[in-house]
Amino acid sequence: MKRFLQTTLFAVSSVLAFANAPAGATDMSKTLRVAFQVDITGFDPQATNDLYSGHVNNAVFDVMYEFDYYVRPMKLRGSIADGLPEISADGLTWTIKIKKGQFFADDPVFKGKKRELVAEDLVYSWKRMLDPKIISPTLWHIDGKLVGADALVAEAKKTGEFDYDKPIEGLKAIDRYTVQMQLTRPDYVLTELMLGYNWSPVAREVIDAYKDPGGRVMSNPVGVGPYRIKDWKKGSKVVLTKNENFREEYFPTNGEGGDAETLARNKGKRIPLVGNIDISIIEEGNPRLLSFKAGTLDYEFVGIDMIASVLVNGKLSPELAARGIRHQRALDPALSYDYFNLDDPVVGGLTPDRIALRRAIIMAYPVDDYVRVVFRNQAEPANQIIPPTQTGHNAKKARSVRQDLQLANALLDHYNYKDKDGDGFRDMPDGKPLVITRSTTPRAIDRETDELWKKTFDSLKIKVEFNNQKWPDLLKQGRAGQLQFWGLGWISSATDGNSFVQLLYSKNIGQSNFSRLRDPRYDELYERAQKLPIGPKRWALYTAMNDIAIAYSVWNPGVFRYQNVVIQPWLENYKRNPFRQHFWHFMDLDESKRSKG
Repeated sequence: MKRFLQTTLFAVSSVLAFANAPAGATDMSKTLRVAFQVDITGFDPQATNDLYSGHVNNAVFDVMYEFDYYVRPMKLRGSIADGLPEISADGLTWTIKIKKGQFFADDPVFKGKKRELVAEDLVYSWKRMLDPKIISPTLWHIDGKLVGADALVAEAKKTGEFDYDKPIEGLKAIDRYTVQMQLTRPDYVLTELMLGYNWSPVAREVIDAYKDPGGRVMSNPVGVGPYRIKDWKKGSKVVLTKNENFREEYFPTNGEGGDAETLARNKGKRIPLVGNIDISIIEEGNPRLLSFKAGTLDYEFVGIDMIASVLVNGKLSPELAARGIRHQRALDPALSYDYFNLDDPVVGGLTPDRIALRRAIIMAYPVDDYVRVVFRNQAEPANQIIPPTQTGHNAKKARSVRQDLQLANALLDHYNYKDKDGDGFRDMPDGKPLVITRSTTPRAIDRETDELWKKTFDSLKIKVEFNNQKWPDLLKQGRAGQLQFWGLGWISSATDGNSFVQLLYSKNIGQSNFSRLRDPRYDELYERAQKLPIGPKRWALYTAMNDIAIAYSVWNPGVFRYQNVVIQPWLENYKRNPFRQHFWHFMDLDESKRSKG
């Protein structure tokens, strides 16, 4: 165990420790008010993986592990789990204990009885990631890793039903509060993967009672987290209230020197501190910012289209600063990119002519204008697929694509993408019409991006059409391979770059590999990397995978983005964590300051 744990990158920082004092009760009169720019897709931990559903699922279901909120550098601690995993010296046997006395939120399926979380719930929940019917977007977390699981999955694919009662040698409850996994090989990032809510437990009774034909429960969430769903109006609002069955948990005791006052003020307080969370779905940046300025939002992740209303010369505007509003800015562990569907008959394939088409489009795209006009200089052009926030980012890499419109047009000419019917637009080499369909959403910020893409395609004399739909619908279609060309982002809850290179692993098609790349060389490099400890040898393989992605022009690499947060003077205990945006259970409100405006 000791040797294996020494390969991880979590540093132990100097911390401030305080003994627990008598608990303070959650204040049910307090309501934290926030807004999302995108609607929720659903509340099933094993069936969802989008950012905004995740914010709510974290609060409702809790997570196995989390980063200690105030400690820097980042340090893992158990949340549902009681301490970190015990890992054998060979890295193959993982023993995970859960805290005793954790109960699911009350629900009619429990028939008036309190339902304790037990180890068998974890076994059942993690099997759900393997169930082919659910089509879990995080199957890659666990696929092929558990001894004996592949046979059960193969059987389910034949019969159409996953046998949850059949034991798996590599996944079992060894007592009421302990799960043991037997891995097929060491996995050096698995603990970090368990930071995600996809590993959160569900109760089998709840799934059986509410599941849809695909085995998913998207609208009846019942978890062990600090909050439960009180109301959900799709496309409009989500209201959370305290889960009265939440375990006995107290405010963090560890932090940095600058956190001393916060830690002392909250010493011994039982979490959550605030009884209610009111989440509004406000897609456009202007009304969100107006709500924040009016005091009806307690903090706001500023939309890039509103940066000029918040920052002056990179600093918080005097108007907002005079009101005691605070500002935090940092680079997200995220990549905003545009992908081509390699199964598409127009832009797909790995033949030289299709690679040339994609490369010409990327070369013509003015990424510096994208940073300046769309991102208001709150981003950096991506020089690779792994952001600078992650281990495995290669700081020596030059920008991966050279912007050159003249060369882009020459490349298209060379591969016979020419106007063959005299309509002013290029055609395919075989004479068929060349039309690119760019998927987008109705949001104002996406219209700005669309205008930039329209100019790009016009400069190449390529006809472009825009497929305008709501983001949750596009996400579903993108996973199913139904979109030709779309832009989206990937944000990691972990510190290593593995989360980004897996986006092009062929076994993740239908999950996270929207491009649908199938390349044996890439897959072989990815699989080799999984066997290596986190460190330079593993990261060298990440660089090689990046080079393949760039050579095939699978993506327009896009940008690494900065996140700007503005915080009301009455919001207490907020500290930005790059790997998880919302820790609502630690936040508090000073209502006397709020009443003063």
